[in-house]
Parts: sequence; structure tokens; C-alpha cells
Amino acid sequence: MSSVYLWVKAFHIVFVASWFAGLFYLPRLFVNLAEVGAESHAERERLLLMARRLYRFAGLLMVPALVLGLVLWLGYGVGRGPGSGWMHAKLVLVLGAVGYHHACRRLLRDFEQLRNRRSSRWYRVFNELTVLLFAATVVLVVVKPF
Repeated sequence: MSSVYLWVKAFHIVFVASWFAGLFYLPRLFVNLAEVGAESHAERERLLLMARRLYRFAGLLMVPALVLGLVLWLGYGVGRGPGSGWMHAKLVLVLGAVGYHHACRRLLRDFEQLRNRRSSRWYRVFNELTVLLFAATVVLVVVKPF
């Protein structure tokens, strides 16, 4: 294995973990926003500012995570050839994570425009989806079950 491959792999892991850290916390901010009373304008604006910044930061982390993943897959052949069914499943989960990221933007817009109709409990459940996505992806990459 070349040292460049190992560097690409290491940074892919770092960026994926960092991106998911943002996806773990952003819906938690939505929980807090859903619980803020209508009279708490300052608290609401502070939480919205935090959510906007976190969304942008997570988006910046997503890009190199995806690019480095493509380099590993297309450039180094990771997950190609016989026994690579796990990679197809992983790609579906990656598309799910990207979709989740964009769904967070739509939910953030709803809060910005005072159109949120979901409860804090709904956001708590929504928040757990990222844990499932992350865990399933790690299991596929490490165990390579098919």
C-alpha cells in the first residue's frame, strides 16, 4: 500500500467523522428551537445563528469527505471487483446522508420562516437517524458482509 493511499484514507475518515458530528448536533439544535417559546426572540435568534453556522460548516466538511471517498473508490479501486456488494450498500447510505444533510437545510428554513410544525419529539427521533446511518456505514466498511 502506498503512503499516499493511507493519507487519503486517513483524511477521508477524519472528514466523514467531522461531517457526521455536524449532522449529529444540528438536529439537536432543532429540538431546542422547537422548544423555544414564542416570547424568547433572543434565544431563538441565537439558536438559528448556531444552526446556520453548523449547517454551513458541516457542508464544507461533506465536500472533501465525498471527494476523498471517490478517490478511494475510483482511483484506488476500493470496493470494486468481486465481493464488493458492501460498497453498493455503502453508496446508498452515503446518498442517504447527503439527502439527510439537505433535509436539514429545508427544516432550518422552516424555522427561519416561522413555519415549523413539528414537535421537539419528532426532532429527537429525526436526530437518531444519523446514528443509524453512521453505524451501518461503519459496519459495511469494516465487516464487508457481502
